[in-house]
Amino acid sequence: MIDLGLVVARLLHYAAVTTLAGVSFFPLYGYADAEPIMVFRWRQGVLLAAAVAALLSGVLWFVFSVANMSGTLADVADREVLWTVLNETTFGRVWTTRLVLSIIIVGLFWKRVVSKFGPRRDMIAPVLAAVLIISLAGVGHSQIDEGVEGIIHVASDAAHLLAAGAWLGGLVPLGYILLLHGQESGGSAQRSDLDEILPRFSGMGYVAVAMLIGSGLLNGWFLIGNVSGLLATPYGQLLIVKLVLFAGMLALAVSNRFWIVPSLTKARTDDPNGLTDWTGKLRNHVLGEQFLGLMVLLVVSVLGTMRPAIGQ
Repeated sequence: MIDLGLVVARLLHYAAVTTLAGVSFFPLYGYADAEPIMVFRWRQGVLLAAAVAALLSGVLWFVFSVANMSGTLADVADREVLWTVLNETTFGRVWTTRLVLSIIIVGLFWKRVVSKFGPRRDMIAPVLAAVLIISLAGVGHSQIDEGVEGIIHVASDAAHLLAAGAWLGGLVPLGYILLLHGQESGGSAQRSDLDEILPRFSGMGYVAVAMLIGSGLLNGWFLIGNVSGLLATPYGQLLIVKLVLFAGMLALAVSNRFWIVPSLTKARTDDPNGLTDWTGKLRNHVLGEQFLGLMVLLVVSVLGTMRPAIGQ
């Protein structure tokens, strides 16, 4: 019960913080000029929802982590147990800071929603979201290493989390924009926006995938050690599942970049009647990436509760 609750809490939190990061990063690379007001208002609502979800799931993660450390959910209400976790463990100290940061982020987006904050170049939200997601490196398996190796592992884990947030979270606004583009009322303005966004998203994707592969290999060296650890341990075998899911996401992204997007561009001039079909295919591929990404987060949530292969 406690283990299942911890996995669910981790999954909800990962989904919330990746959405928060990717949606807040999106206008930084997605638009050369001002963001369309309709997309902006939608993003503000999503950011507030993601921030609330991150806060609540963070509390849930903390509750089940305390229960996992003590062996029973009843100890979560024990002041002495709570004080020990909060003050004498790295997890407790980092998680306290993260919860405070989550409250600040919720307050920021709540204020923006009720005050009708207007479209403008914003660095506060992306920076806070980036700090929140990379701070997860302070409570993960990277903490098993010490000294220089520990610093390298934490930095690698932070880069992995940041890249995952940019890619997975960025698929959320991209999917919404494709949905708007598919509506009959889209018009030439939305088509122009899409022409601008798709190559910019691809450029971000190249950087994110490179960071994911590089940091993933480094993390694998710290946590797996060798091929035997990858193939012969439960941790390694589940990591293989994650790699297969990641490969599926990468295959969809490559097909988008080198097949669907060029076909979409060609249809815009040669076959306007086929434009809707290609847009629908791209939207379906983005939905596929989102689903596989969610499965990756589920696997990561389980891996976080397991003993790394290097220690088996």
